[in-house]
Amino acid sequence: MKNGVNEGKSNTEMVTISRGEYEEFQAQRERITALEKQVEQLMEAIRLSRRKQFGSSSEKLGEEGYEQLSLLFNEAEAYCTASEKKELTTVAAHTRQKRSSRLEEILPEDVPVEVVEHRLPAEELVCPACGTEMREIGKEVRRSLVMIPAQVKIREDWYYTYACRRCQEEGIQTPIAKAERTPAVISGSYASAEAIAHIMVQKFVMGSPLYRQEQEWNRQGVKLSRQTMSNWILRAAEDWLAPVYEELHRQLVGRDVLHADETTLQVLREPGKSAQSKSYMWLYRTGGDAEHPIVLYEYSPNRKPKNAEMFLEGFTGWLHADGYPGYHSLPERIRVVGCWAHARRKFDEAVKSLPKGEQAGCVALEGQRYCNALFALEKEFANLTVEERYKQRQERAKPLLDALLAWAETKKAAPKSALGKALHYLQEQWPYLMRYLEDGRLEVSNNRAERSIKPFVMDRKNFLFANTPNGAQGSAIIFSLIETAKENGLDPYRYLVWVLQSAPNLAVSGPGWAERLLPENAPEECCNPPALTQNT
Repeated sequence: MKNGVNEGKSNTEMVTISRGEYEEFQAQRERITALEKQVEQLMEAIRLSRRKQFGSSSEKLGEEGYEQLSLLFNEAEAYCTASEKKELTTVAAHTRQKRSSRLEEILPEDVPVEVVEHRLPAEELVCPACGTEMREIGKEVRRSLVMIPAQVKIREDWYYTYACRRCQEEGIQTPIAKAERTPAVISGSYASAEAIAHIMVQKFVMGSPLYRQEQEWNRQGVKLSRQTMSNWILRAAEDWLAPVYEELHRQLVGRDVLHADETTLQVLREPGKSAQSKSYMWLYRTGGDAEHPIVLYEYSPNRKPKNAEMFLEGFTGWLHADGYPGYHSLPERIRVVGCWAHARRKFDEAVKSLPKGEQAGCVALEGQRYCNALFALEKEFANLTVEERYKQRQERAKPLLDALLAWAETKKAAPKSALGKALHYLQEQWPYLMRYLEDGRLEVSNNRAERSIKPFVMDRKNFLFANTPNGAQGSAIIFSLIETAKENGLDPYRYLVWVLQSAPNLAVSGPGWAERLLPENAPEECCNPPALTQNT
């Protein structure tokens, strides 16, 4: 007690430390803070990685997607157990299942029908009651789908030679005439257009590597090695498909709106590079405004922007691309259009990187909603004319974009966090993301290119790598013609057969023959059957 007043004791104990100890303490606190941030970023990465591995994608998976997840070992069971909704029809007294006409629905109209008649022998056509001969009064028809496996046969082309017998008898120099000889697809080889096209389609459409095809040929008694098949497809690609590819390339760079994307590829025997190093397959294609779509792949040993610049030599216009900075260094004649699907994906990843209890109402979710609103508008504008779509974007999409940018500029996040990456991508790519407003032909995303490169990505899981750069470019040429054919409503096998049969004859006519073999000039028999075209 001092001066009759009790002095309260302080809860804080004063400790005297040296300046060096204080500075060390402060440094430790900063390290702890940095480590806490690093831990949080790592937890974000772990949650996002688990979501990518085990969860659904940002897009709605749908029934078909769920089916695909269970097809590795139980494909038959997965489809068998799926309950089919059966249409009911009402009759006078009750309700019954409507007879299915699924066979007619799944087949094209021109499928041949084989009729097999089942009649009783004559000795059994005697009435057991009176002994009179029984007569036909009707029939029951059971329809079934018959599949005939691929057949192997040898085709011999006989080219006859003719001479004048009278001239021979009279000792006159005899004129000789020969039937016109059709050039072979590969000179000196027993390969046919049909066999080569089949191998190409099995590999590049069905994803069956050559070693599996070798096994299938062997099961049919044909000792056709994978080396032979490889030589066939690469030789055919170089001799006959490459000129068609170059013509498609010439027409592609003459368009105003293109899409581009790229993905990795491993090439084992590439000069100056290890077998484990990355090479690239580039994808270029026409936009949605093209009457005759073109899809082209190109192999390159690296991802340098010079590859795109060289391929797009002569092109002036709009190029849809993702956020890869290499596209932004292209010449000014090429105006890069950003991809809002990538921007939305960044915000989606930022949402998924958070614990589930923190996702509702988070900042990233608000950014995702802005992006979803843009895509909702584009869905409304889908059937508008180019001019009207441009007008609607200026009136409705641009104010939304201005609001999004203003919102993003007010938000802060750690640069290496998922949200920080999303905000950085949005602001860095903003000039390119805004460009789709400048022309009604442009698209809000680069999804068209991503869909076109997906077949290669899926097939890559089967063949894993290319052996040589020539093989990689040969694959690029074959992929290009197949995907372009599909985009134009053609059956890849029929189209390739037509090209390989026609090219050797047309090539002797001189330059310009490849243009006659473009998908837009393909005959009717190369088209998909009507029923199949509707389903795709």
